[in-house]
Amino acid sequence: MPMILDSSSSSSNASQDEKEERRRLHHDAEVVIVGAGIVGCALAVALGKQGRSVILLERWMKQPDRIVGELLQPGGVAALERLGLRDCLDGIDAIPVQGYAVIYYGEEVDIKYPLNAGKADGKRPTGMSFHHGRFVSKLREAAMLAPNVTVVESNVLGLIKNEWTGQVLGAECTTRGEKDYYFGQLTVIADGYASKFRKEYNPHTPKSRSKFYALELKDAVLPHPQHGHVLLGDNSPVLLYQISTHETRALIDVPDNLPSASRSAGGIENHLRNLVLPTLPSCVRPSFEEAIVEHPRSMPNSWLPPSTNKTPGMILLGDAMNMRHPLTGGGMTVGLNDVVLLSELLSPTNVPQLNDTKTVLKQMKTFHWRRKDITAVINILAQALYALFAANGSNLKALQLGCFRYFQMGGNCVDGPVGLLAGIIRNPFILFYHFFAVAFYGIWVKAMQSNILLLPITLLFGGLSILWTAICVIGPYIWSEVKS
Repeated sequence: MPMILDSSSSSSNASQDEKEERRRLHHDAEVVIVGAGIVGCALAVALGKQGRSVILLERWMKQPDRIVGELLQPGGVAALERLGLRDCLDGIDAIPVQGYAVIYYGEEVDIKYPLNAGKADGKRPTGMSFHHGRFVSKLREAAMLAPNVTVVESNVLGLIKNEWTGQVLGAECTTRGEKDYYFGQLTVIADGYASKFRKEYNPHTPKSRSKFYALELKDAVLPHPQHGHVLLGDNSPVLLYQISTHETRALIDVPDNLPSASRSAGGIENHLRNLVLPTLPSCVRPSFEEAIVEHPRSMPNSWLPPSTNKTPGMILLGDAMNMRHPLTGGGMTVGLNDVVLLSELLSPTNVPQLNDTKTVLKQMKTFHWRRKDITAVINILAQALYALFAANGSNLKALQLGCFRYFQMGGNCVDGPVGLLAGIIRNPFILFYHFFAVAFYGIWVKAMQSNILLLPITLLFGGLSILWTAICVIGPYIWSEVKS
């Protein structure tokens, strides 16, 4: 049963009691949210605190078990704090994350979150890693305790629409096997990466060219504790990060139709044991080898560019609306910052009545462009870095090496990129600056490896080829953000 706790005045209590009765008996609220994941729960709490009446629908309230959504960047932690939900990271055996370690063919560089990140205490910002399901469960508890929010375990089958205007009026469900209906002035779809509603309401289709296969390592010894690890070599990238006191997540990127992971070659276990295991730091190998016997789970690494919400009475949010490669761990940071911005734009001050469709759609257009200061950065960076880290051609390999050598220079060559990745620096132009600085540095590193007599030719023709590859890598993602 949902819990509603109020501590307001008697007149406010009467109003809240009436709203609670309408939610419970008539299944009617100002906002119906489909999906009690990270974005859905956070939005329910934010709107409930504003006095909005909210119904939060979730098919299955059991603790979820996912293999991504386990590392929250500092920019996401800051968004949680703004939403008053920072305590949801407590009591789940979460691990502080101080930054990243990039290991390139055995060479290591330590990339800490930038010191000059505007924290009043002068300390470096910190991310958090954890079991995804434990974090979601804490957010669901917060939603059940939030004022003006009713949480219902119900399977949403479809949306209720006005046949003449196309206005979305709510959700059609089954609750305990019985047909059910929930009505709202606004319906928010936050049902995740496998959204059943995206195809009808989103003009874009998710694209994927690889999967992450996941292992859970027991008592692994990591080269850099409290860091995310990115391992680069001949294979696609491998990620390692601790998610609890005794568990470490290993995510192995496997391109689609990879011969070494085919059934005829022995499947994914063969690829992990024979190609990935030998490339890992020696301290990680024992726990990795033990984990291989447990059949690894997988999920696609999807790219879905953002789009403006134009459907009257409905909003797509979270992974249902926008996804990027999980290499940089930016998904939850994007989602939580979207909730901060959306709750501000749709606050009672800005939109007194959510059935004012014209005003809501105007605010959604504003939302689409204002969110880009952080989401465009994280979206583009995730896709561009994956192209470099999964390099499969000579020019991409040159860019990959240039990126690693760029990080080795330290200073702003580290603080800028990791600040962007962390959701701390919100400026797309800083991203473009560092990306092309990496490209030119990669050209120089490549040239220094060639015959000194051929240096001018290598710089001119080889450099132009590498620069063109860099443009081809980042250009489509910039365009997808501008045109959407």
